[in-house]
Amino acid sequence: MKTIGLIGGLSWESSAQYYRLLNEVVRARLGGLHSARVLLLSLDFAPIAELQASGDWDVLDRQMADAARSLTAGGAELLLICANTMHLCAEAVEAATPVPLLHIADPAIAAVQAAGFSRVGLLGTAFTMEKPFYTARMAAAGIEALIPGDADRAIVHGIIYDELVQGVVSDASRAEYRRIIAALIADGAEAIVLGCTEIMLLVGEADSAVPLFDTLALHVDAAVEAALT
Repeated sequence: MKTIGLIGGLSWESSAQYYRLLNEVVRARLGGLHSARVLLLSLDFAPIAELQASGDWDVLDRQMADAARSLTAGGAELLLICANTMHLCAEAVEAATPVPLLHIADPAIAAVQAAGFSRVGLLGTAFTMEKPFYTARMAAAGIEALIPGDADRAIVHGIIYDELVQGVVSDASRAEYRRIIAALIADGAEAIVLGCTEIMLLVGEADSAVPLFDTLALHVDAAVEAALT
């Protein structure tokens, strides 16, 4: 079994889910007392969020590259960035180490294709919804990504940063997400990609009339498959 290196703390709420799910999936695959071989480097999210907001992605590239090198030195054989948004730094991570990075969008794209969908709604931070690092990757695979309008994007983004990354889950915010999901479906979305690893803390299949694709769970499944082969 390969050792999986996690760049976490982005936020720790979802990093905890990564650790739990990695071990649950390995136990389900191998049985008995088996668990995942994992290295976790958990970063302090507060300064990272400030750098995101100010657009200092060159600084974030360097920090993420340093994290990747640290995990490589610790023996990681596969790297995961435990957040969708921070895949804006994926190229810097890949350039920093020979250890392969499993991009979070790729398992989601594969799952959408396997389900036969070509038009999906995308929810996530404003960075994930608006910047091409995610939607262009989907487009290259023949998948059209629909995103909410300006006002709803601000709502989706605000709930992530003001609530979910701080472990706050509210019925009012769930209702807002349900409304926004319904609007994407009305616009023609055949499914919804939850392009933020905290969103599943808030909504589930019961909140959508079409299938939801949880990027965190799909990322974990693909990581375990890679670690065991």
